[in-house]
Amino acid sequence: MPGPTSGPSQSGKRKRSSSEKRPSKRARSESSESGGEEDSQAQIIMLADEILKSKKNYNSISKLIQILKAEGEEADDAVLAGISLCRVFTSLMVSGDMVKKQSTTEKDAVVIKWLKERYSEYKGGLLLLLGEEGISSTALDLCMRLLKTEGQHLRGQEYSFPTTFLTDMVRVFLDPESDESAREEFSETYVEEYDDIRFYTLEALEKLLSEVESQAFFNNAVQILTAIESVPESKEELEDFWVPAPKKTSQALYSLTQHKKRAQSAWLALMNLEMDKEQRKSILGLMVKSIAPWFMKPELLMDFLTDSYNSGGSTSLLALSGVFYLLQEKNLDYPSFYRKLYSLLDSEILHSKHRSRFFRLLETFLGSTHLPAVLVASFIKRLSRLTLNAPPAAVVTVVPWIYNILKKHPMCTFMIHRETRSEAAKEMLEKEGMNDPFLMDEEDPMETKAIDSSLWEIVTLQSHYHPNVATLAKIISEQFTKQSYNMEDFLDHSYGSMLEAEYVKDVKKIPVIEFEIPKKIFMKQDASSEIHDRLLVNLWDFS
Repeated sequence: MPGPTSGPSQSGKRKRSSSEKRPSKRARSESSESGGEEDSQAQIIMLADEILKSKKNYNSISKLIQILKAEGEEADDAVLAGISLCRVFTSLMVSGDMVKKQSTTEKDAVVIKWLKERYSEYKGGLLLLLGEEGISSTALDLCMRLLKTEGQHLRGQEYSFPTTFLTDMVRVFLDPESDESAREEFSETYVEEYDDIRFYTLEALEKLLSEVESQAFFNNAVQILTAIESVPESKEELEDFWVPAPKKTSQALYSLTQHKKRAQSAWLALMNLEMDKEQRKSILGLMVKSIAPWFMKPELLMDFLTDSYNSGGSTSLLALSGVFYLLQEKNLDYPSFYRKLYSLLDSEILHSKHRSRFFRLLETFLGSTHLPAVLVASFIKRLSRLTLNAPPAAVVTVVPWIYNILKKHPMCTFMIHRETRSEAAKEMLEKEGMNDPFLMDEEDPMETKAIDSSLWEIVTLQSHYHPNVATLAKIISEQFTKQSYNMEDFLDHSYGSMLEAEYVKDVKKIPVIEFEIPKKIFMKQDASSEIHDRLLVNLWDFS
C-alpha cells in the first residue's frame, strides 16, 4: 500500500505568490474545451465507482485527493472530487471497513491505518475549499455529512463527537478572509438548530480565542455567537442532535449547566481580546439579550461592565443597560452607582445618538420612591440647566421627563412652587435678584443644593424660538392634572421629525411675507434703484 501523497494538510487558506502565472484553481480556463471537462469529470466518477467495487482500487483515493488539492485544477473538478471522496469515505465508515475488529488481520490493519491517513488528508483538502468563495457552501455540506458519519460509525460503541474536525472548521470560519456566506450558513443552520453542534462549537471558540490576543477573529466570532438566539431554559429542551445522541443521560450534552458553562467561557474569551472602542460598543449592545442570559456567574461580567461604565462618553451610556441588568436581575451591588450616573449628565448627553436609550433607563433608575429627594432634585436641576443649550428635539424629551419625575417625587415640587412670603425678601428679590444656590460643578448629587433652587430654566424655555418647545415647556407652570406622559411619544424626535410635523400642519392664517422679490440679497443695490441695502450687506462684506 502506498504511503501518503503529501505532507499533513493545513486548515488555513492557500496563499499563492503573485509571481506565479499558473491559472487559478477557481477560475475556469478560457481555452478549456467542454469535451475535455466532461471526460475529466467522468474519470472522477469512474474512479469513485471502482473504489467502492473493490479494495484493489483503494490507490485511486490518492488520485482523487490529488485532483482535490491540485493548484491548476478546474473548480468543478475539485468539487466533484470532493463529493466523490465524501461518498467513498462515508460508504467505508458505514460498512465498518475503517474500524479495527477482533478478527482484523495484520494486513487489514495496515490498510485501515492507510485509509485513516487518507481520510485525514481529504478532510484537510476539504477545509481549504471551506474558505473559498463560491464553493464553500458545498464544502460545508460535505464537512457536516462527514462529521455526522464519523461520529456515528468511526468512533466505536461509546459516544465520541469529532471535536477535532469541528474545531478545524471553526478555525476556518474565524479567518477574516474566509467566505462570509458559509459562516452565516453554518451559524444559522447548524449552530442555532442543533444542541451538540452548538455545545462543541462554543467549546472550540473558547479554545481558539484563548490562543490569540489580536482582534483578527473578533468580528467573525461575534457573528457565530450572536447567531445563537435562543438560550435553553431546561434540560428537556436539549433534544436536537446532529450526531446521534449519547445513550448515557449523564453525558455533558444533557446538562444545561454544561451548555451555559461553554457559552460563558466562549464569551469571556472574546471579551479578553484586545478591542477598539467600536468593538467594545458592539459587545455592550449585545450584553443584556445575547450575553448575560448565558452566564451562571454574572459577577464575571462586572469587571468588563464597570471598566466600560467608567470610561465615559457613549461607551458609558451603552454600559448602563448591562450594569442595570446585573443590579436588578442578579442583585449585584455597584458602589456609587448614582454618582457615576450623575456624572454622565454633561453637555454631550443631549446631543448623543444614544439619547433616547439613556432616557428610557434614566426614568427607570429614578422611578423608585425610596430615593432621597435631594438626589432626584439634582438630576432634575442638572438636566434643566443643560436644556438651555440643547437642540429642540432634546428639549421636548427632557420636559415631559421632568414632569413624570416630579409626579413620582412630590417632595421635589418645591423647585416649582417655592414662594417668597416676606415683603422684605420680595423687595430685595425685585431689586437685586438672587444667586442660584445650585452647584453645577459639584460631582456628588447629594451635595449640589439643587433642592434649594428652582426650575427657572424651564420657565425660560417658555420663550423658546421653536413654538412646539415653548408650548410644551408651559406644562410645568400649569396644574399637574395629567398622571404622566408616555415617554415613547417624545424620545425619538429629531430635527427631521419636527420639520415633518410642521409640513403636514394645516395653515389657518397665511403668514406675512415680503411681497416683492429682491434682486440682490448679499450685494449692494444700484444707486439708481433708490432701494435701501439689506441688513446683511451692512453687517458683512460679501464682495
